[in-house]
Amino acid sequence: MNDTLVQEKARPSVADDDVVIRIEHLKKTFGDNEVLKDISLELHRGENIVVLGRSGQGKSVTIQCVAGLLEPDDGNLQVLGKEVKELSEDELKELRSKLGFLFQSGALYDSMTVRENLMFPLTRVLKMKDEAEMEKRVMDVLESVGLEEAIDKYPADLSGGMRKRVGLARTLILRPEIILYDEPTTGLDPITSREISELIVKLQEKYKTSSIIITHDISCARMVADRVVIIGNGECMAEGTVDELEHSSDKLVRSFFK
Repeated sequence: MNDTLVQEKARPSVADDDVVIRIEHLKKTFGDNEVLKDISLELHRGENIVVLGRSGQGKSVTIQCVAGLLEPDDGNLQVLGKEVKELSEDELKELRSKLGFLFQSGALYDSMTVRENLMFPLTRVLKMKDEAEMEKRVMDVLESVGLEEAIDKYPADLSGGMRKRVGLARTLILRPEIILYDEPTTGLDPITSREISELIVKLQEKYKTSSIIITHDISCARMVADRVVIIGNGECMAEGTVDELEHSSDKLVRSFFK
């Protein structure tokens, strides 16, 4: 980290088994573009971290490295106690089954109903065959996101907010320990954005998940963040609670909350 790091309050000591993601000096370059220069952060069990930063600063690249979708050039990245770069393909698949990834688009299959979209990861990832158990899981996650009535609809029949909820339900159905959210409120109206933010908090409480949330939505950050990390110029430039960073002595840090 560089000398501009703002850390408003020293972290309390955290036991190693309470750290579910540990990123140390992560680097990633695409051609001549050094996107991640030095990213270090920890996600604690049961915690929501919001990552803020201007476009192109490496926020999404960071969580794609966490999910094993991109391979970093340098640095250490541990997820649930395992060094990701040391995992075999089978071990990486097993680790990914414990991660939920909510893409901006929701990544639903247009040709499948909501029920079929939710059944798909159960049969493909968990290899489940018990129809009654799968139906129970489908209804449980749809109830959690308030969309039981949409079970036989197609994605094209749903509003943007409803598609986002179904995408979240499909993430939850595998019962992940960690959820990675990539711009969960992008493209939604303010009321729906608030509903999605409230849902993130509700699901954290219900399923005891730990989450990294990439967002430009400061209203969302205020609602869901236990802690905020600000990325700038490929590095972690500030870290703290919303209140601490909003009242930071650093003008650039304060500008994110206007």
